[in-house]
Amino acid sequence: MQNNDYRSRIIDSIIKDHLEAFGAVCIEGPKWCGKTWTAMHNCNSQFMLGDSKDNFQNRKLAQLDPAMILKGEAPRLIDEWQEVPSIWDAVRYEVDSRQAQGQFILTGSSTPKRKGIMHSGAGRIVPLRMRTMSLWESGDSDGKVSLHSLFTGDVETQLTGDVELKKIAQLIVRGGWPQSLTVPKEKYHLLPQGYINAIIDDGSNRLDEIKRDSSKMIRLLKSLARNESTTVSNKTLKKDIMDVDGIAISDPTIAEYLDVFRRLYLIEDQPPFSPGVRSSVRVKQSSKRHLTDPSIACSLLGLNEEGLINDLNTMGFLFESMCERDLWLYAMPHGGKLFHYQDYREKEIDAIVEMPNGDWGAFEIKLGAHQIDSAAENLLSIRADIAKEGKGKEPKFLCVLCGLSNAAYKREDGVYVVPVTSLKP
Repeated sequence: MQNNDYRSRIIDSIIKDHLEAFGAVCIEGPKWCGKTWTAMHNCNSQFMLGDSKDNFQNRKLAQLDPAMILKGEAPRLIDEWQEVPSIWDAVRYEVDSRQAQGQFILTGSSTPKRKGIMHSGAGRIVPLRMRTMSLWESGDSDGKVSLHSLFTGDVETQLTGDVELKKIAQLIVRGGWPQSLTVPKEKYHLLPQGYINAIIDDGSNRLDEIKRDSSKMIRLLKSLARNESTTVSNKTLKKDIMDVDGIAISDPTIAEYLDVFRRLYLIEDQPPFSPGVRSSVRVKQSSKRHLTDPSIACSLLGLNEEGLINDLNTMGFLFESMCERDLWLYAMPHGGKLFHYQDYREKEIDAIVEMPNGDWGAFEIKLGAHQIDSAAENLLSIRADIAKEGKGKEPKFLCVLCGLSNAAYKREDGVYVVPVTSLKP
């Protein structure tokens, strides 16, 4: 169902590939990230559960007879399927009955508990994670360097143009919300603010009909924002909330609310990476915490462009978050996954992309060009440690991903330097 106003997304090709292999795909991700538009672009018929027409008649029809709403030209879109969880089993059964690929596209902005769902859908319904837009998708990256070219070593030295600090701050505050592309920059802050309100006031309660303390949820989100792109523990989050707000939140409550945020795709963990299972280097196993988009952290912390520029330490963490969001997206078409590295010698790598064949590349993420030398030295030091042991696969490339560099090039020591505003899949 083509829409001339549709802006292509990286996940489009992934959806097409999986529809050729599976009976159904389920596009999962945060509200407002563009799931419905993308699904509509890739389907031939649709059924919208969230349609409010005639007092939400579609939802009532689905509850009465889930199988009935599956009739239509394939692939058929069932939007926000989690509103009627029995649809999952109906789709699974229909896929088995038809014995054909590419029958359904489901979208979901939350993950329901398993209650009410009989089967996992394994082998019939494949989940695909959708995120907010990367800079390449929003048109803010010129795409002069691809992630693929870093792995093949085909990066050309070239000028990419000056990027102002104010522009980077603007991209962080705006975030990757599709709707933000049509909103004046003075209004950018309203979108993540509205998103947070929608999650707290409606999404968390509709998830499982449990009433939760919205003030505690907000305080936990603010603590996550203050610790964005770090491996902060639940214990540290608890202490941070007490120190800043003077409010005590119990360990079980923090664990429960974090689970709710994950099920609403509001937060996402960047898992740890180990270059070799037999390595004697002890690697920390803590995941790096992320809100689903850096603009959410800006909203929670009350930071606009000027506020970020006046707090470069916080801006550095949020810039790292934006870059890691993009790396997640750029790795997807290649089957890659995103990790981070941290060992007990206090050596760290901000981001690692690993491909299905085991090849991996390491990224240090730095806002300013003056930080390139130290970032490159850190990458080279860790690579030397891995090579010295001889027990782990060495990285395919090392790269410093920058905000304010005006060129993409390979240093004499072999480390690439690439502006994030020139990167693409």
